[in-house]
Amino acid sequence: MENSKLVNILADSNKDIDNQKLMDYLSNKLSRDDSHDLEKQMADSGLMNDAVEGLQQLKHEDALLFANQLNAELKKQLAKKKYRRTKRQFKDKAWIYFAAVLILLIIIVTYMVMKMHLSST
Repeated sequence: MENSKLVNILADSNKDIDNQKLMDYLSNKLSRDDSHDLEKQMADSGLMNDAVEGLQQLKHEDALLFANQLNAELKKQLAKKKYRRTKRQFKDKAWIYFAAVLILLIIIVTYMVMKMHLSST
């Protein structure tokens, strides 16, 4: 269970990195050939190399706590951005609606003034 939470640290981040394989590598559960392939992949990818180095420095419990904190902060930031975006969209649309109603009123008043002026002459 704990290992499955740790696997989600890099979820949806980079599709080239197999998260389970990475966690198995850190736990020394990979075969020699798979470890060699992963190390070769790490040499080609700076992101993967940095991820492995960072995860190796963390204890298992610390990594879980850190991942949970990051996920919570990310959710908060995304919620704030979503709220601001929806709030801003409403304000933008309110001006459009106001302008449309104002233009319609001007057209109606102009029509009535012209009709009254033409009927009086």
